[in-house]
Amino acid sequence: FYIMHLEGRALQFSTITHHASVTQCLGSIGGEDWYLGVAKASIVDKDEVNDKVKMEDVQKSKCGHYYLPPIPDDVRVFRISGPKFVKLNKGTWHAGPLFRKREMDFYNLELSNTN
Repeated sequence: FYIMHLEGRALQFSTITHHASVTQCLGSIGGEDWYLGVAKASIVDKDEVNDKVKMEDVQKSKCGHYYLPPIPDDVRVFRISGPKFVKLNKGTWHAGPLFRKREMDFYNLELSNTN
């Protein structure tokens, strides 16, 4: 757990990330509105590649796991308001936190060695 200070996180993104081995929880300090782009997890067991998942579509991460990148049309953006936490399951793709203010602080619960 740590407090994450972010500045200049406009309401747009061009990259998205995921954590293959751990969950993550985020919440704003002060309960201000913020936004998070998310897409479903797409971790792939390379031994289970079949007709639906072609090996040429699968990518290998720097950490060694395999995944399918999210399809841009599958990414959804949510507005989180008030004193709420969001839990991201293992492998959930996410972009953000994003916000309108110049800077915000967030509670971030993840492991110190999260990929």
